[in-house]
Amino acid sequence: MSTAHRVIKNTGFLYAKMAITMFISLYTTRLVLNALGASDFGIFNLVGGAIAMLGFLHAAMSSSTQRFMSFYEGQGDVEKQKYIFNVSSVLHFGIAIGLVIILLVAGYFFFNGILNIPPDRVFAAKVIYGSLILSTAFTVMSVPYEAVLNAHENMLYYSIVGIVESLLKLAVALIIVYYAGDKLVLYGILMAVIPFVSRTVMQVYCRRKYSECTIAPKRYFEKGLMKEMTGFAGWSFLGTAVAMLTSYGQGIVLNMFFGTKINASHGIATQANGQINVFSYNMMKALTPVIVKSEGEGNRDKMLQATFMGSKLAYFLLALFAIPIIIEMPYIFNLWLKNVPEYAIVFTRLILMSSMVTQMFSTIAVSIDATGRIKELQIVKSLVEAMPLLVAYILFKAGYSPTYMYVMMFIMTLIRSFGVITYYAKKEAGLNVPKFLKDVLVPVVIVTVLALGVALVPYFYMNYGVYRLFAVFAVYFPVFLLALWFFGFNKYEKNIVSSLVNRVLKKK
Repeated sequence: MSTAHRVIKNTGFLYAKMAITMFISLYTTRLVLNALGASDFGIFNLVGGAIAMLGFLHAAMSSSTQRFMSFYEGQGDVEKQKYIFNVSSVLHFGIAIGLVIILLVAGYFFFNGILNIPPDRVFAAKVIYGSLILSTAFTVMSVPYEAVLNAHENMLYYSIVGIVESLLKLAVALIIVYYAGDKLVLYGILMAVIPFVSRTVMQVYCRRKYSECTIAPKRYFEKGLMKEMTGFAGWSFLGTAVAMLTSYGQGIVLNMFFGTKINASHGIATQANGQINVFSYNMMKALTPVIVKSEGEGNRDKMLQATFMGSKLAYFLLALFAIPIIIEMPYIFNLWLKNVPEYAIVFTRLILMSSMVTQMFSTIAVSIDATGRIKELQIVKSLVEAMPLLVAYILFKAGYSPTYMYVMMFIMTLIRSFGVITYYAKKEAGLNVPKFLKDVLVPVVIVTVLALGVALVPYFYMNYGVYRLFAVFAVYFPVFLLALWFFGFNKYEKNIVSSLVNRVLKKK
């Protein structure tokens, strides 16, 4: 099976998972919001912002370990992978212990002057925070196993685990709907149990399936490798920690100036963005091992070709759904949520715009990771990402609207993507910037302008309601797909799509 077809097959598994988990997640969010109420839901997103933090942390640690796993799999060195797995397991066990200590210390300050929580809900907030500390350790220690699944491109099993997680979250939501006691406390405890279940299932499967998943740190330990992986993970952690703290800091700053209800809007925007981003995230998850393996093989041209194709596809897969949703977001949110929190719509629109820019440069960032030279990138990127929080704090002090935080985030995204990532991709991975602009940015702009222009016609000339919603989507999708074929894909990419369609038709 060719690389392109393997990527497409794995992406198919991930999309099947997405179709199931997205529906479950949207319905679960609605149940939870109505069961807890806006204030308690805001408290959970404020104190439980550690969940979002763990998501960033988990992604960074997983990509770090996966980089080494995939790189040496590209070289065909199975024995080296055993060393990588054991060193990674020791490293992440130590990180888990360290994070638990840090979170315990941070909790003292959070609940003594930083967080603005109603006095009668402080106990519930502390229970949630304590539960999340326990889930932190299991989330971190699951990283080596998830990295092995990704390096082997086993997206089928990964998808099954994701579906099980979504079903468990739905079960938790249904339980709190009918629970007569403190719903917020029970919700926090049950949500913290889910990472433990996922980690256990993943560990059992990987140890039976893959020979490198052998826990023998005394036998498979190498100081040089430990130093190399620790260095890479450390710089990855710097960038991710800043992004993580900035993300959580947004909720805290909003809470300091506007109270817990604004955190409900922030939580809705973050969750909606996460669900819509799954469209491009799935393709990225399937393509990342290919990019790193190509670098491990010493095939730089193949790596950059996959990078360019991935940049376009990541953007197009998100834009296919994000743009019409941005246009018709007021109506969609009224269908999704019984009571739409104030600012939820404008927050979500701005964060989706930022995500589309980020996705266009996602594989460019992966190409830098594949080289292993990420120190300078992480330092500069961290400084840029921390700026919006500081500027927003100053603006809020001056009496500006909470919307300005997301405006600053969008500006930061443009600087980080077009400036920082592009510069270091050229320096470390040999990115041809004019070729990138011609082969990626120009097709992206053409497709976006054509599809957006057509979709705005019914938006401006029809009345608000379900008919306009259907009209916007009905004209947007065909124009987007036609523009994608004629202006978005190059000859090589068209051949891949044509080959895939022919194979499907032959099977029928």
